[in-house]
Amino acid sequence: MKRIRVIPALLMQQGGLVKSIRFKDHKYVGDPINAVKIFNEKGVDEIVLLDRSASGKGPDLVKIQEIAGEAFMPMGYGGGITQLSQIQQLIAGGIEKVILNTSTFTHPQLVTDGARYVGSQSIVVSIDVKKNWLGKYKVYVANGTKNTGTDPVEQAKKMEQAGAGEILLTSIDRDGTFEGYDTELLAAVCRAVSIPVVAAGGAGSLVHFSEAIARGASAVAAGSFFVFQRPHRAVLISYPSETELKETVFSHIN
Repeated sequence: MKRIRVIPALLMQQGGLVKSIRFKDHKYVGDPINAVKIFNEKGVDEIVLLDRSASGKGPDLVKIQEIAGEAFMPMGYGGGITQLSQIQQLIAGGIEKVILNTSTFTHPQLVTDGARYVGSQSIVVSIDVKKNWLGKYKVYVANGTKNTGTDPVEQAKKMEQAGAGEILLTSIDRDGTFEGYDTELLAAVCRAVSIPVVAAGGAGSLVHFSEAIARGASAVAAGSFFVFQRPHRAVLISYPSETELKETVFSHIN
């Protein structure tokens, strides 16, 4: 049975964890170190930390190293990375995967340079996608505030050619809604590249994980699903047991 990674994606702002709905209306959900310790106990596969307040300032290397030092699982980090030296410092500080988003447009050579330094497996390109008023998918950067006008399939193909080892594909329209992944978008990107694609944005049940895997995802990521208890969005960090994952998600995978 193939093992699919199930990844909590944590969003950090000003040192604290927040969660959004469609990249807006951010709600404070707790301290990142406490969250990592809880996920340690639950035996998660890996974890992603995205710092939305790092844009324009660069990564808070001291804070990131402190958080990574508490993680018993592989950790990916994204936010404010514009230089190869920052990638080098993050890897030295305990980060296994570096996640690039805005810099794939502002500093496109960074993907290739980073892959040459740490290997493609440690360079993840984050592609945030939103539909325009015509229903066309477009890539957004700068925490989802800037429309690049780029088609996500073309961006994924370009990033694979540049040296990226993985794509983190997030639907802005589905973010924090619990409505399920945008499987149409996911399938289109998965067909276009041969590197792993991580589905993100919209997970609300284990069934949604299965649907993403069926459309080609190599891994699934979620934020609200792991930190909120519905219907009132009370903060309660959770993670499915291995039994739940095997019975609901992995049982249909060859």
